[in-house]
Amino acid sequence: MIDTGDTAWIIVATALVLVMTPALGFFYGGMVRKKNILSTLNLSFITIGLISIQWVLIGYSLSFGGSIAGLIGGLNFLGLNGVGLEAFSEGVKIPHLLFAGFQMTFAIITPALITGAFVERVRFKTFLAFTLLWATLVYDPVAHWVWGGGIFQKMGALDFAGGTVVHITAGYSALAFANVIRKRRGFGQITIEPHNVAFTVLGAGLLWMGWFGFNGGSALAANGTAALALFNTNTAAAAATVVWMFLAWRDGKPSVLGIVTGAVVGLVAITPAAGFVTPLSAMLIGAVAAPISYYAIAFRNKRGLDESLDVWACHGMAGTWGALATGLFATTAVNAAGANGLFYGNPNQFVIQLITVVVTIVYAVVITFILAKILDSIWGLSVSENEEEVGLDISEHGERAYT
Repeated sequence: MIDTGDTAWIIVATALVLVMTPALGFFYGGMVRKKNILSTLNLSFITIGLISIQWVLIGYSLSFGGSIAGLIGGLNFLGLNGVGLEAFSEGVKIPHLLFAGFQMTFAIITPALITGAFVERVRFKTFLAFTLLWATLVYDPVAHWVWGGGIFQKMGALDFAGGTVVHITAGYSALAFANVIRKRRGFGQITIEPHNVAFTVLGAGLLWMGWFGFNGGSALAANGTAALALFNTNTAAAAATVVWMFLAWRDGKPSVLGIVTGAVVGLVAITPAAGFVTPLSAMLIGAVAAPISYYAIAFRNKRGLDESLDVWACHGMAGTWGALATGLFATTAVNAAGANGLFYGNPNQFVIQLITVVVTIVYAVVITFILAKILDSIWGLSVSENEEEVGLDISEHGERAYT
């Protein structure tokens, strides 16, 4: 039986999560040079179109279809066959089609996150092929493992809203891709400055708002768990924002770009734990995430890797911490449907989280590296240096944002 209140909330949450993808475009777009702003915005925007189609045709079925050995969904929902307006399940009283739509917005933003690794030099047609292949070969299987009745769900892994499925897969895939694509022209020799930090602040603010749908909506009902997830989301983001400010201040000035980056890191870290931990635990999770990602960026810079916008440091590392922290701080006192973590007397939960994290990282890195190598040999991952110098707005799309 459909619950109208739950349905109304998940419709709103779906809209909130969808708007996070163009918000991500602005978050990333402000950090690139002005000759690449349209290209960067478009990498997020076109992903909405690509993955929406892929999800209807095959993605939803691979993620949530009948499980084949716990590894992949079957093809029983191919083309959304059998996905109608009846309640998704006895415990989830929203239309099955709405559940598929809500999950689609997660499938959209995850490959969009990876674009931060290769902005300002990626070849557009190669990006299109990579995004479709990556969604099918990485996102869909991992979503099935964790949420669709697959191996990790059967083990009892906890991932409330996508710390493993979204942030670890995207963050470590970004790292793998960056190790294949060539560096930007002049990287390490010239200063590559963001052209409009105000865009990035706007994007971060919209991401923060959208994350209430991302995490709160993952309760799949208008209930106390949704309220807990929403409150924890804000608390962790606030803690990471303030801690990042002090870290940057200690090293120089309290950079606005750094402050908003801290907010996103806190949002990432609380995602897997949002509906399973107390607000005080959420505060600690966000506060610890900030230095983890802050020093991961410093490490990446020291290694000279051109992973342009630090997707690995912000999403991969904070997502890893969040997934492991769920195994520490989860408590059935706030969510009886979850589990107790290590600090609540259940060390086995931390072990399950650790196994889930390690396997997901290895899988995402290996498949992404292979995909990048194959596409590089066919079309090339990057534009020519001359096209990069002109800027991707003109060389790839034939237009410019500013006169």
